[in-house]
Amino acid sequence: MDDKTRAASAQPMPPAVQEPPPHVKLIQMATGSWVARMVWAAAKLGLADQLAAGPRSAEELAGPLGLHAPSLHRFMRCLASLGVLGERPGQRFALTELGEALRTGAPGAARSTVLTFGSSWFTGPLDEIIHSLQTGKTAFEKVHGMPVFDYLGQHPDEASLFSETMIGVHGQEPAAVAAAYDFSPFRTVVDVGGATGNLLAAILARHPGPHGVLFDRPYVVAEAPALLEARGVRERVTIEPGDFFETVPAGADAYVLSHVIHDWSEAQCLAILAHVREAMQPDGRLLLVEMVLPAGDAPHPGKLLDMVMLTLPGGQERTEEEYRQLLAKAGFRLTRVVPTESAVGVVEAVRA
Repeated sequence: MDDKTRAASAQPMPPAVQEPPPHVKLIQMATGSWVARMVWAAAKLGLADQLAAGPRSAEELAGPLGLHAPSLHRFMRCLASLGVLGERPGQRFALTELGEALRTGAPGAARSTVLTFGSSWFTGPLDEIIHSLQTGKTAFEKVHGMPVFDYLGQHPDEASLFSETMIGVHGQEPAAVAAAYDFSPFRTVVDVGGATGNLLAAILARHPGPHGVLFDRPYVVAEAPALLEARGVRERVTIEPGDFFETVPAGADAYVLSHVIHDWSEAQCLAILAHVREAMQPDGRLLLVEMVLPAGDAPHPGKLLDMVMLTLPGGQERTEEEYRQLLAKAGFRLTRVVPTESAVGVVEAVRA
């Protein structure tokens, strides 16, 4: 053994990282709500926008924001401990890479998403999840007196923020779906409940052949032209406002429903799917873009989202077998599930 080897062997081994005991893990889970409120408050205050030009102190920011400077300093120190800010000399704080993503208009729509998830209209029903577990009914209707999408129809500011939130939550999915599934054989792709066209734009950008039809409620598609224009596909898309509980555009050979089926009760899902089955070409394809849940104890973000579906809109996430059963009731046959490089898969079905 040479001297270097002896020296290396003499070095103390780093202590093994010990797993925290179960009670500590549970408490750490519970304090996750604290972190969520801190990030929401930063988004609500527009703190990242205030720091966009460079580091500033709480004393400098308190006046413009109408805040108590010592309390703001403590808040910014907390955000620095979470990695959102970085403390600089002179008690000044700067944005980190994480904090930059919280700026208004930053790629990924994090600010809009944080504002939605932290808003009282969203968190109130989650506080009443026991009601949903006791009754199987939505806590949203208990709190707000109406279904979630009716609420959004009456609150355009929240609806606009919610549309941006869907881009934030599902932002990685459109490119992954467009890459994983071959849309090139289709002549017309109808995006049923496609909101502002984020997924449809990704599909058309990757596959130059098909024409797109964007179908959703009028207040939702109102913001679609700007997004489609920015993505360079506006001339290839027909926008049709409407309600998929009443009808869907007829005659296409591909119908995409992205995070639509998971929003509704089984009876409502069957009604939507019946309209699609009636409208589509005999040899057409139904494509459900959803978080297909793995069986057993395997972790998956859809299993937590399933509780949000239970509590707010009254829908659910499903396993492949559960989708197979639902589609069979609607007169479809599940042919395959195409995985993507994101949390969702493409559930493909044809007429049975």
